[in-house]
Amino acid sequence: MPRDIPAPTIVNPLRQLSLEQLRRRTSMKWRTYPEDVLPLWVAEMDVPLAEPVAQAVRDAVALGDTGYPYGTAYAEALADFAGKRWGWDGLAVERTAIVPDVMLGIVEMLKLVSGPGDPVVVNSPVYPPFYQFVGNMDRQVVEAPLGADGRIDLGVLEDVFGRVGTGAARPAYLLCSPHNPTGTVHSAEELAHVAALAERYGVRVVADEIHAPLVAAGASFVPYLSVPGGGNGLALLSATKAWNLAGLKAAVAVAGPDAADDLARLPEEVGHGPSHVGVLAHTAALRDGGAWLDALCAGLDDNRRLLADLLAESLPAVRYEPAEATFLAWLDCRALELGDDPAAVFLERGRVALNSGIPFGTGGAGFVRLNLATSPELITEAVRRMAAALGPTALDRR
Repeated sequence: MPRDIPAPTIVNPLRQLSLEQLRRRTSMKWRTYPEDVLPLWVAEMDVPLAEPVAQAVRDAVALGDTGYPYGTAYAEALADFAGKRWGWDGLAVERTAIVPDVMLGIVEMLKLVSGPGDPVVVNSPVYPPFYQFVGNMDRQVVEAPLGADGRIDLGVLEDVFGRVGTGAARPAYLLCSPHNPTGTVHSAEELAHVAALAERYGVRVVADEIHAPLVAAGASFVPYLSVPGGGNGLALLSATKAWNLAGLKAAVAVAGPDAADDLARLPEEVGHGPSHVGVLAHTAALRDGGAWLDALCAGLDDNRRLLADLLAESLPAVRYEPAEATFLAWLDCRALELGDDPAAVFLERGRVALNSGIPFGTGGAGFVRLNLATSPELITEAVRRMAAALGPTALDRR
């Protein structure tokens, strides 16, 4: 009998690249600002590609397999991943479609369930492209702000649903799950309550679940379509965030059982938009990148603890609650009295680039979003620069 060979240990991907190597990158994160600025802003991770993903891309290039996407392999891999990771066996491949990316998929889903001028509800503060894309497609963004605890305020949501769910409009709710920027993981009970409200007021739910694989230890992601009443919803999922594949465009739209007819109306040409190499890469990530993802998530847990310790020591007036998901940190800087846009101060005086909270909508003023998907050394340097940006009195603001 052959003895079992243990799986190789994956080194923390967040510790594998030097600052010199990262500065050779030509993507948005590393080319938007001058070289003296430390970029911890846009949602790109400072990691090498997972080897199964890199191999899939190499194989495609070697074969010249760079045509149009075809087939259901991506959806099949996602369904298998969902079953293993989330205990969800309800992702039916026949109720899926490949789309260019999550945001363009959201646009297409909203076209299916709403019309020009119709309201789209969002939980602010929320991912800024929700406002941009929805506004550009001639829909009306309506905010239902999160509660003070960073969770969905179900009372506020019901009030808003009650307002938009009257008349001839076809309202929709764009759910961010897990939530960006707070990293909140919505519970099964919360999502079931959302589904019940949506049914009561005739609101269609479209769920952005792009950060779903990136959960902290002790947290559990719940797919919206898996909860009671969620069958009328549509969801967008992707390997983009968890495996750092923003430059390899692809995503999957998934319909609940009661939304299958809606997804069936998706124009065929939408499925021509994803990158075929992207589809291959995402499929490989979901099928064979689990060990790499586990190592990444463990590294992110370490970075959350590190950031909390660094802020407590150097910037104790900044309020930070380590998130249950995503690789983002939402920092409340209002006590620093830097105005509505502290990110501008940290950039100008400290040469560290963070996301301003203002574009995230109501509740974002006075906050910054920090990207934790980098090395502990760069996080340490970023906090040092942030503290230095406030001058010698920063440590006295306790």
